Amino acid sequence: MSINRRKFLADTSKVAVAATLGNTLLTSLAQGQPAGLAFSQVPLPYAANALEPYIDAQTMDIHYNKHHAAYIKNVNDEIAAAKITATTEHEFFAMTSKLSAKARNNGGGAWNHNFFWLSMKPGSTAPSGKVAEALSGAFGSVDAFKDQFAKIALGQFGSGWAWLVKNGNKLVIGSTPNQDNPLMDLPTAQAGGLLKGTPLLALDVWEHAYYLKYQNKRADYITAWWNVVNWDEVAKRLA
Repeated sequence: MSINRRKFLADTSKVAVAATLGNTLLTSLAQGQPAGLAFSQVPLPYAANALEPYIDAQTMDIHYNKHHAAYIKNVNDEIAAAKITATTEHEFFAMTSKLSAKARNNGGGAWNHNFFWLSMKPGSTAPSGKVAEALSGAFGSVDAFKDQFAKIALGQFGSGWAWLVKNGNKLVIGSTPNQDNPLMDLPTAQAGGLLKGTPLLALDVWEHAYYLKYQNKRADYITAWWNVVNWDEVAKRLA
């Protein structure tokens, strides 16, 4: 292992588990913008190599420190430049259709990745309790849910995300292109209609999320990812 990689892993290991973010995920007031919104990058709640062998440390390094960090910087730059008046992430996404492509793409990338990091943990076990009951009630069984979710993730053409959302009392699986998400006021296409609702679980299927380890084998990445899903976090979101 190189010195740089050892240093990265050591530094990342020192990061304390992120405090429960709940409904305040991503929002903080921008310095110099008293009434404005600033997106912030959550600390990784585990070491960069903690999800191995399913997600490798090098991918986590590039994904978190390069891709995600760039989304955070770019959306905050655009919020300031365009004088966007939203004060929360929900307000921001409720006006996405009126914002620039830079705000939409980078705001989605900032929020989606924070949600994604918290959706994973080392040592995942099978869903249980109310999550297992909800998945079985909506899709027939947990395994049937996984099969349907995997098909949506595999079938997303190009870059995008697969989602499990709660829409009213119904659980729905769908996908979004690029960095769109189900909170945006956009006509986001998915099989059978529009994907809207409260996100419960998300899988990043951009190539940068898996290509170093899995190359073009997206199906292998999806299969491996079930081993690191944080079902405890899904249960909190479902509550």
